[in-house]
Amino acid sequence: MRKSFLKDIIIQAGKMSLDYRRRLPSLEITRKSENDLVSEADLAIEKFLVEKIKKRYADHAIHGEEGGDISGGDYRWIIDPIDGTTSFIHGQPYYSISIAVEKKGQVILAAVNAPVLGELYEAQKGAGAFLNGRPIHVSGAKTLNDSVMATGFACIRFAQKINNLPFFNELICRLRDVRRYGSAAIDLCYTACGRLEGFWELNLQVHDVAAGFLILAEAGGRYSDFSGDQDNLYAEVLGTNGLIHDEVCKLFSSVKQRLEL
Repeated sequence: MRKSFLKDIIIQAGKMSLDYRRRLPSLEITRKSENDLVSEADLAIEKFLVEKIKKRYADHAIHGEEGGDISGGDYRWIIDPIDGTTSFIHGQPYYSISIAVEKKGQVILAAVNAPVLGELYEAQKGAGAFLNGRPIHVSGAKTLNDSVMATGFACIRFAQKINNLPFFNELICRLRDVRRYGSAAIDLCYTACGRLEGFWELNLQVHDVAAGFLILAEAGGRYSDFSGDQDNLYAEVLGTNGLIHDEVCKLFSSVKQRLEL
């Protein structure tokens, strides 16, 4: 498995997204569901990536957000062609291409490309995390009062009985501030490089966070569900610098108790 191949294809995918971004007014946009948008850029970039991977690694499995699963051997590529489609179609810079590579269920390589921002995050298991080739590490903030966190309120989950608002309300008065970028991959990478102390959200999918999880872990951070373990991962996502993790889990556990979850 060559890290350079992953880097090459995610850079090419980023350039494709910029080409589509230049013609946003004429871009074809459809709905996967009432509140879940997909653009022709999402579909074209995923198709490009799948073709490149299958040509190079014919026996590898692939999970793509827009195309479902392709079965294969021990390796699986997890692709989000545009994480932050709403930001993308509104001409905002906070979107990314996210790719993770699993071997026997464990992510070993990851890359997140935020092309408008000019940032490429990379990680290899056991080898650290990097931003544009330079090593990165999580922040050293130890208290919530010194922390900035990001979260999300994606419209596709607006009808759920339990949403993010109770957790937001529990944290907002304790933090220095909260940010809302619209790409879980970017949020996790920002935590990895110390721009944020943490990120949380409900009801994500593996393609949203697989790459960001490895990058965060290799930068010294920690990720889990809201209870601090992996039992409910993806339904609950919490990634932090590690130093505030237990305190956030404690607060979220109190919220869940009140909600009788």
